[in-house]
Amino acid sequence: MSDKKQQVSRRQFLNYSLTGVGGFMAASVLAPMIRFAVDPVLQASTDGDMQPVVDVSEITEEPQRFDWTFEQVDGWYTSNATHSAWVYKDENGDIVALSPTCKHLGCAVNWAGNPDYPDQFFCPCHDGRYYKNGLNVPNTPPSAALDLYEFEVREGTLYLGSPVENPVEKGGA
Repeated sequence: MSDKKQQVSRRQFLNYSLTGVGGFMAASVLAPMIRFAVDPVLQASTDGDMQPVVDVSEITEEPQRFDWTFEQVDGWYTSNATHSAWVYKDENGDIVALSPTCKHLGCAVNWAGNPDYPDQFFCPCHDGRYYKNGLNVPNTPPSAALDLYEFEVREGTLYLGSPVENPVEKGGA
């Protein structure tokens, strides 16, 4: 080994110093911007939150449309969002909550919306039809069943969450 020490020239020292200071300044400017852009992704999602919709005693065997409004946060923008559901009790007394959004083009379906089909959901945009359980009627435009809302009953109130795919099997009304 040599006893000669490696010397740092003035030029190298200034180069290292300016690079370090410049990197520190760039990081201090960019860090808040990156945090500002990434922050909404890091926030806890409220998609799975259940919202109170209706008193269970008001639910009948005939589908009824219920609307509810809740506060929605999209990034830094907070607004009130309104959602709807067709809710009824089936022949077993179980609650069914269907999304009113047609699976064909996204139009809103209505219960008994067509006098020719009084016991079906009807989409006026393209004559799409669904049975009461949400299954699409064969040979009509919708290719899938209406989505179901996740739900729970707490203290006599129906709470609805996010829509999920309807597990109704093909062929049964």
